[in-house]
Amino acid sequence: MTMRYTIIIEHGPENFSAYAPDFPGCVAAADTEQETLALMKEALEMHIEDMRERGEPIPRPSEIREVEVAA
Repeated sequence: MTMRYTIIIEHGPENFSAYAPDFPGCVAAADTEQETLALMKEALEMHIEDMRERGEPIPRPSEIREVEVAA
C-alpha cells in the first residue's frame, strides 16, 4: 500500500532539513532541497520498515491545513 505523508522542509543558513509530523524523530538534512527530499523519503521508508518489523502500527497520514494570516 502506498501512503502520502506530509513533510516539512526548512531552509537553514547553510542547508535544508526536513521532518515528518506523523513520525517524530524521523529527519533528514542536506545541502539542497532536492537532496533533502530524497533523503527524507529514504528515511521514512526505513522508519516504516523498522516499525513493521517491531509490530508497531503505522500511523495514517494526518491532514495538514494551511492558514492565511496577515504578515
